[in-house]
Amino acid sequence: MSDTSADGSVPGISAEQQNQPQSLSDLLKQISETMGPSITLREIAEAMDERSFGAFLLVFSIPNLIPLPPGATLILGLPLIFISWQIVAGRDKIWLPQRLANYTLDKKTLQKIVRRSEPWLKWMEAWVRPRNWPLTSPMSERVFGIYTLFMSIIVVIPIPFGNWLPAFAIATIGLAHTEHDGNCLAVGSIIGLVAALIFAFVLFLTTALFSSVV
Repeated sequence: MSDTSADGSVPGISAEQQNQPQSLSDLLKQISETMGPSITLREIAEAMDERSFGAFLLVFSIPNLIPLPPGATLILGLPLIFISWQIVAGRDKIWLPQRLANYTLDKKTLQKIVRRSEPWLKWMEAWVRPRNWPLTSPMSERVFGIYTLFMSIIVVIPIPFGNWLPAFAIATIGLAHTEHDGNCLAVGSIIGLVAALIFAFVLFLTTALFSSVV
């Protein structure tokens, strides 16, 4: 790995493939096999096209599922807000800061990552697949973005044990977005609503306790 741009390129995804999306594991395998000697995160995002939003939501939500010291989610949750805001803004493709976009993976490293993650992804794809996808217009995508942004803000707020469930909801929603699975999207949205209710309850108790002490 390095922090310089790559010369390799990855073919874009055709219109036919977008109408009938490849599984995430097949798409990642295709990218790793057709890339040059190295590839940047920008090129990966471009190859994934609009599905990059869901994939990056999934990737950046995973660290927030691990028990961390208080305040850590304030940093780890910021990429989720960054990505969600771009969906709300109506961007067709994800934008990454130059330093992050130019971050380079060599071919062997990416292929190793793909090989190790493929069994887990294949198992996951047995349950998550393209079906009943409701986000078929720019407006519905922006509503999706607003919901994800709301969940991301909850993740960032440093409430003890209050970040895991919204992060899990975002991971589920991100997975649904990469596979265009409306059923999985519904499950993730329900988990998010439960997380929001728990957050509101904890916030109410905290405010009430603070008021009684003062």
